[in-house]
Amino acid sequence: MTTIFETSVQRTLETLVSGAKPGLLFEAWTFDDTKSRRAAEQALKEKGITARIRSAYKPLLFTFLEEIDLAGVTAIEVRYPVHANAPANRFRLEAYPLASLVGDAKIDFVPREDEGFFYDVALTRNGQTETLKILVPNRVHEDVVGETNVSPTGWYRAEGDVNGERLETDYERLFHGAIEAIAGHEWGSTEPYFEELNIRVSHPAEDMDLPVGDEVVSLREALHEDFYFSLLEFFQKKSGRPLGDRGLKPGQIVPEIVQSNGEINIRVETRPLSTGFLDGKDQAIDTATEPPAASQMAELLAEIRGEAFTATSRSGRTVSAHYVKGSDAAVMISGGQHPNETTAIVGAIRAARVLKARANAHFTISPLENPDGYALHQRLRVDNPRHMHHAARYTALGDDLEYRTRENAAEHLNEKAIRFQAQELCGAKLHVNLHGYPSHEWTRPLSGYVPRNFAMWTLPKGFFLVMRHHADWTQQAEAMLDHVTRHLGTIPGLLEYNDRQIALYEIHAGETGFRIINGFPCLSSIDDRHTVPLTLITEYPDETIYGDDFIRGHTAQMETVISAYEAWQLMQAKASA
Repeated sequence: MTTIFETSVQRTLETLVSGAKPGLLFEAWTFDDTKSRRAAEQALKEKGITARIRSAYKPLLFTFLEEIDLAGVTAIEVRYPVHANAPANRFRLEAYPLASLVGDAKIDFVPREDEGFFYDVALTRNGQTETLKILVPNRVHEDVVGETNVSPTGWYRAEGDVNGERLETDYERLFHGAIEAIAGHEWGSTEPYFEELNIRVSHPAEDMDLPVGDEVVSLREALHEDFYFSLLEFFQKKSGRPLGDRGLKPGQIVPEIVQSNGEINIRVETRPLSTGFLDGKDQAIDTATEPPAASQMAELLAEIRGEAFTATSRSGRTVSAHYVKGSDAAVMISGGQHPNETTAIVGAIRAARVLKARANAHFTISPLENPDGYALHQRLRVDNPRHMHHAARYTALGDDLEYRTRENAAEHLNEKAIRFQAQELCGAKLHVNLHGYPSHEWTRPLSGYVPRNFAMWTLPKGFFLVMRHHADWTQQAEAMLDHVTRHLGTIPGLLEYNDRQIALYEIHAGETGFRIINGFPCLSSIDDRHTVPLTLITEYPDETIYGDDFIRGHTAQMETVISAYEAWQLMQAKASA
């Protein structure tokens, strides 16, 4: 192991308390949870200091949660800034999920023409209008890859100072110090640059559950996301690739952000790859309430029978699949490409268990395509079970295995070999590839807030389907989407679930950008990158869910596979008639 960076940072709240003089009155914005900020205010009060310490993260939301009395409010108008260096709806997105937390009050979001970092809020109460100006401290800055960002920042404003000034917080110093150290390290010129790059952070912020869906405000989760994707971007630039290139193979980047008792520290080091799993107990798979053990998945797959075939991951873990040969039109079924999207893994194996009972079943099943990522997800869930853990999204090589081809993989074909084998064995023209996406808001607060290259997925919007097809397969693609969405609409509660999430998404995003087919958001596009002519991709909002929510998720995934399989048989029968 090689240590690259290590430091402790004094907590900004402690600095504010220790440095303040009696009689002072001030406001500050920091990256801290509510309990910690209130405790600091009390400590200042005991010193004879009047202070209000607000959240630098999502300040509009926290102002409503902590300071605004909504009793009697019937209408709310939020006029938000639009900045040239940020997406037009950036500050509207940042208010999420405010619209679901204001009771029966009607809420409207209206863009302002200026770039000032504040919200103008008008509250209508008992026929009277109250106006508020809510500061949203941000700074315009260039990041490690040369992109210009508008990012939340700390702020300090003493009594009598209209504007105030930037306060560089512990949260920001920790992040930028580590990024600079990693960027300044000598990584060589050949991918992968390391086995595991571990960023271990202790930070005291508590997560805050919100009373809507699976929503939670988590400074520690946001830090994980910002570290992971900022470092991917750094290595993309270092390698000469464009930002967002999913073929980059830097190695496994692992931010581990754990809750401390008050201290703030970080250690960055390279480590060897792990090779095992942190398996829990077996579950009845049809009613599994959390991601299953890898060993149980292997046992369930073995019960499918048929012809077994395998590939090997970078760490040496086995990728297993089975081919069930029959007279039906063949279908490829896969899950776990992104193994933090866990309902896909359960849904895939459940669907295979149903299909194998068909007299003429013909399919391949590879339910856990990225075991290295799955093992990392197990590890990260120990400290933070309800976080998204996008570090577990890609392989131990650091790439998205879908973008690995025989031409660009060199000696690292590894997990991707399972798909090539599946297609060669069965000759399928349809691939049902199960995925998921965040079940609560996804942000990168220190790099422009909205996740770069993933803006569409920053808010949940129901069970989403993506169809990618070859140029002359549009008719089949549309027929498949129609059939599958009609079937999914018969699942009790699923359409209502979609409606709730889409309605909240539209309020805060301001637009959808996708089609609604039979009540389900869909995207369909020509994509000749896939060797299979039709690829149906599911996107269930499943990252972080458990219990009954998890069961509903993997049931929807399973039903999608079965419906697509049956639609394919009908389409092939019609084509040959």
